[in-house]
Amino acid sequence: MRSQKHLFSLPEEITYLNCATMSAQLKSVEKIGIENLLKKSTPYVIEGKHFFEERAILKQRFAQLIDCTDDESVSIIPSVSYGIANAVKNIPFEKGDEIIVLDEQFPSNFYAWKHLETTEGVSLKTVAAPPVASGRGSLWNEKLLNTINSKTKVVSIPQVHWADGTLFNLKAIREKTNEVGAYLIIDGTQSVGAMEFSIQKIQPDALICAGYKWLMGGYGLGMAYYGARFYDGTPIENNWMNHEGSEDFTHLAKYNENFKPKSARYDMGESSNFILTPMLSEGIRQLNEWSPKAIQEYCKIISQAPIQQLKKLGYFIEEESFRANHLFGIYLSEEKKLQSIKDRLQAEKIFVSYRGNAIRVSPNVYNTEADLMKLVECFF
Repeated sequence: MRSQKHLFSLPEEITYLNCATMSAQLKSVEKIGIENLLKKSTPYVIEGKHFFEERAILKQRFAQLIDCTDDESVSIIPSVSYGIANAVKNIPFEKGDEIIVLDEQFPSNFYAWKHLETTEGVSLKTVAAPPVASGRGSLWNEKLLNTINSKTKVVSIPQVHWADGTLFNLKAIREKTNEVGAYLIIDGTQSVGAMEFSIQKIQPDALICAGYKWLMGGYGLGMAYYGARFYDGTPIENNWMNHEGSEDFTHLAKYNENFKPKSARYDMGESSNFILTPMLSEGIRQLNEWSPKAIQEYCKIISQAPIQQLKKLGYFIEEESFRANHLFGIYLSEEKKLQSIKDRLQAEKIFVSYRGNAIRVSPNVYNTEADLMKLVECFF
């Protein structure tokens, strides 16, 4: 794979290494967004079938992306918090149950679980991050696995940590949760689209993804997968589209209280969104064409030498086997001054993020090794 910068509208003077905050927009996604925005000026061209056609295509493309053989297990959601809320509503909790999350996990995958301590009498267990040192990622995975026990009801974690890209062994975690009958809920926002994810191999109970980062969509729409344990659940909202028979506009007032099969019941209201839905669909189409495996390999190729250079300068970056290639954190030694590095990055028009104690770098297919070497120069 080669640099795909020509498919984006990034100015030459900008070095954008911040996809973990928001992806640069594909020209094709921009074009589709504008075309569909203009359709509202001629609403008479929008027919009943258009409420369902693009939704179906989006679900098929997302199912392909995550190696899911059944697109009826896929839902369209507005946000990660919405997707998590559907899961929370449909898990039968008992007093004394334990829910496991990670240290400094993203808030949208924390607050809903934390609230259950008050409402359901459960206990939230946070697996603390080990000190920044060699073997940190391996030790964090080990601590997580050791925390899962017979009281564990839910493990709700990301595939890679949003702050520094630490990678978690989902296969091993799934095996351990299966042993104790616990639910495995994955926030794939910072991984799905940029690295391989297989529903068939991992078999999570739910996978929740925001759409405006690595899925290349617009802000305000995301995707979710809900497995068999959620097929008969009750969604957090009743809307006209998540009930059976909604395709027949002439019978909408002949109310059908039955939800659509499997995970279609968890679709958000107005999921036909005539602007955001086709934009996200186009973004995922392009990802499937490239393949997440190729994207991950490309990010590895362009970041390998720059990361080695940063390590030689005394900065800590997690070992390759326990971090993503598309998202990694740079930890400073005590004598290094963060503000001076920030100032240099700003002066050079290099865009990264600062999360916790890490400088978060998240390249994508529009970047090159030269971009990352330019970043390295700011750390001398």
